[in-house]
Amino acid sequence: MISPAQCRAARGLLNWTQADLARAASVGVVTVRQFEAGSAEPRQATLTVLRQAFEAAGLEFIPENGGGAGVRFRAGADGTQGEH
Repeated sequence: MISPAQCRAARGLLNWTQADLARAASVGVVTVRQFEAGSAEPRQATLTVLRQAFEAAGLEFIPENGGGAGVRFRAGADGTQGEH
């Protein structure tokens, strides 16, 4: 689904704070903080809304495919061809 590291990286790409993500996903900032710190495993529904908030902002998540999981801008989402 989405890992804590991907979540932190996605926020970095968007220059979002934890509070920005919490607002965009309609979850509590404590939920975001605990997930990113690895101190709590959120429900599947929470992971889904976090991912959807990032995707709505123009990001896509790259699955673990031998090269490592990641996150990047969707092609054209920021005026480029996804080369981030």
